[in-house]
Amino acid sequence: MAEFWDVYTVDREKTGQMMKRGDEFEVGAYHLVVHICLFNDKGEMLIQQRQKDKEGWPSFWDVTVGGSALAGETAQEAAMRELEEELGLSLDLTGMRPHFTINFNKGFDDTFLVRKPVDLETLILQKEEVQAVRWASCAEILAMIDEGSFIPYYKSMITLLFDWCVGYGAYQKISEK
Repeated sequence: MAEFWDVYTVDREKTGQMMKRGDEFEVGAYHLVVHICLFNDKGEMLIQQRQKDKEGWPSFWDVTVGGSALAGETAQEAAMRELEEELGLSLDLTGMRPHFTINFNKGFDDTFLVRKPVDLETLILQKEEVQAVRWASCAEILAMIDEGSFIPYYKSMITLLFDWCVGYGAYQKISEK
């Protein structure tokens, strides 16, 4: 089944056009991608290992879930769908803002950071996409990047995910004395 994406302008306005996944991007056309990073009470991130035959980074470990928003979806709807499809986990992100957006050559990548205890035994992994899941600390993920088993995100971004998983904003909460 073909997957269609909304086409956005550089200013992140929908153009009213759609494109099919795999088609060449026209000049000035962008699309929306989402990522969710789930953290437990120990401050570990739920990570997934991509299937060995998956296009793009086969067998590499990745953040909790991610994918492209389908035509008509908001970032929240796309993130909820990806989480349900890949891990069988329902989570209501209605009204939740992404913690940050990373602009890339062909679009916008909204990242949601959520603290939620999850029992790994209850997850239903999408066989076509995910071969394994586990909890990992920031140090473990950084080591996995070094050894070449985790998608080679910038290490500073991984550290940022862990720093920002406690809430919104770009500064630390300092208690008054």
